[in-house]
Amino acid sequence: MNKSRRMAAMQARAFTTQGLGVLQIDLFGCGDSSGDFRDARWEIWKQDLTTAKNWLENTACAPVGLWGLRLGALLALDFARSSGSKIDQIILWQPVLSGESFLTQFLRLRLASEIFTADMGAQAMTGTNTMRGFLQAGNTLEVAGYELSPELAASIDSLRIAELPMTGIPVHWFEIVASADRSITPAGAKVVNAWKQESVDLHVHTVVCSPFWATQEISECSDLVSSTAAIFA
Repeated sequence: MNKSRRMAAMQARAFTTQGLGVLQIDLFGCGDSSGDFRDARWEIWKQDLTTAKNWLENTACAPVGLWGLRLGALLALDFARSSGSKIDQIILWQPVLSGESFLTQFLRLRLASEIFTADMGAQAMTGTNTMRGFLQAGNTLEVAGYELSPELAASIDSLRIAELPMTGIPVHWFEIVASADRSITPAGAKVVNAWKQESVDLHVHTVVCSPFWATQEISECSDLVSSTAAIFA
């Protein structure tokens, strides 16, 4: 999340030069928002989106779209499908395909930490399955400085992008690739084909740049910013 703030700010500024209003929010328990991450829940985050959308509609009196990165893309899709409120369009930046895989990768951060520290006490875990069992037993698990609640973990674990097709509005999917001759991953292509069969108005864009949300140092991808802004050109 912290590695992505610069890119989010760059994109927001690009949107504003096109006359678009942008509201960037810190979800409950994240960033400068109120609450602790250990108390965050998926449904609370969806309520945050409801609050933000209502504020925009009352303030700007203009169509409202959603823009999300990685897990935020799944949140945007889940909110759009379940809220029943009108969304103008959705922009997905490198959406997570499987909440289960995403959670596994997150839990591995704890394993990596334990390998490189001497803290192998009672809370040491031997694998992601052990951690999942710990969470499923109703315990909160600390991972990379974040206290992950069993409720939030269960919600993330259950998400599948293939089960969240959004019809009736444009959906722009931006996929980061390593080189111009690369395309969307086979798993992503499978979802794209399934969505198109369900009549999703889907537009897939591939952009060459580094995975800025996961690089060691904070990085930028100006091509992604310009490609995303081009939607509104």
